[in-house]
Amino acid sequence: MKSASTRPARNNEHLGSALLAAALALPVAGVVHAESAPDKGSISLKVLDYQDSQPGEDRVKVKANALKIMTPIGDEWSVGGSFITDSISGASPAFHSYALSKLRDFRRAMDAEVTRYLPHHTVTLGASYSTEADYISRGVSVQGSQFSEDKNTTWTAGMGFANDTVSASTGRVKGENKQVFDALLGVTQVLTTNDIVQLNASLARGRGYLSDPYKVLDKRPGERNSYTLLARWNHHFDATGGSSRLSYRYFADSWKIRAHTFSAEYTQPFAQGWSITPVLRLYTQSAASFYVDADPSIYPFAPNPPAGALNYSEDQRVSAYGAHTIGIKLAKQIGEDWQADIKLEEYEQRASWRLFGSGSPGLLPFRARSIQLGISKQF
Repeated sequence: MKSASTRPARNNEHLGSALLAAALALPVAGVVHAESAPDKGSISLKVLDYQDSQPGEDRVKVKANALKIMTPIGDEWSVGGSFITDSISGASPAFHSYALSKLRDFRRAMDAEVTRYLPHHTVTLGASYSTEADYISRGVSVQGSQFSEDKNTTWTAGMGFANDTVSASTGRVKGENKQVFDALLGVTQVLTTNDIVQLNASLARGRGYLSDPYKVLDKRPGERNSYTLLARWNHHFDATGGSSRLSYRYFADSWKIRAHTFSAEYTQPFAQGWSITPVLRLYTQSAASFYVDADPSIYPFAPNPPAGALNYSEDQRVSAYGAHTIGIKLAKQIGEDWQADIKLEEYEQRASWRLFGSGSPGLLPFRARSIQLGISKQF
């Protein structure tokens, strides 16, 4: 399990970074493990090009590279790690969708983990470190899994802790502390030869400086408690040889944000090692209790927070909105040990697309596209 906290939600560049991190992420929980270390090691490289925009304006661009390696040590141990670099540039709104200001940053992130394989258990210890000009994150984690006698059920529990230092290149904030503790419990069940289901529940507790130092009129509570419920179902189709992956995620926090994510993928293999995977994700969320609505009629000025408000934010990411992602991945198995892939995704966000309620008014549509290339080898 990896810690929940990595960096401040300063701009929408976190979308691009998250795409690459997810592509290389080690299993968080509930994956059915072997009782001994893998027979082979693996090494993979991912390259990401990400660009987001709003009508008439490009916003944040991310170019990222990620290298991941894992190797077994005997029959009872494995070690692994990854190294990621992000080059971030462009512009980000100071409030809502307005007053774009230029930004440039470079991030280095690394993590490592070691796993011990026991007859009916695995235990994984992990550590992570990320640094950039205005943010430093340090994290540790522990995860354990237990298997049933028939190998059809896997229970997983994990804990993580991140201790971050938040600053701002403007000098407005320097050396503020942010801490996040998270815990997870999950179960994976093999139902049939073609079906696997997974249920995860996680809790996170954040304390410290949780505001965005680059946004105007942004003062958030000094604590944030959240929980997440995740359900997954993987099914293999004998008739086509393909596999579907469906998931639903519910998120709620003490800021009154309620979010739903629906995801569907289908992988269809073809001759000579080719496969294609279309992807669809739908997302919707309510606004934070302290979010202040936009008022485009007074631009270039930001709306004043309510009189006497202790907390307030005009950050589009804590508004009420809906979004969808459409993507496709093409992969090629090259011989026994090599694989190459390319993945394209288009993301679009609009307030009017919110489900289960109304979206926040006065926000411009937001779009993002990403292209990810990858190659991996077993050894």
